[in-house]
Amino acid sequence: MFEDKVLVCKDCGREFTFTAGEQEFYAEKGFQNEPTRCRECRRSRKNGERKPREMFDAVCAECGKPTKVPFEPKTDKPIYCSECFEAHRR
Repeated sequence: MFEDKVLVCKDCGREFTFTAGEQEFYAEKGFQNEPTRCRECRRSRKNGERKPREMFDAVCAECGKPTKVPFEPKTDKPIYCSECFEAHRR
């Protein structure tokens, strides 16, 4: 009923085989989605070995202090440093 499938890892881009046995296991457990990561990437993700986030330079709209943010700043929204961001959240 199940046949091996070749999938592409969304983290590293390498091809990996989703075996018939793994597919049967997924079906028994009621999992509806196929794996999106290869075994090595799943293992490293489980162990907390993530790639460092790319950080972007910005200037706080409140105090003018230089800061770094994990997204590319756009000119239409204000960027805040951690202290000013916390003050705005409250």
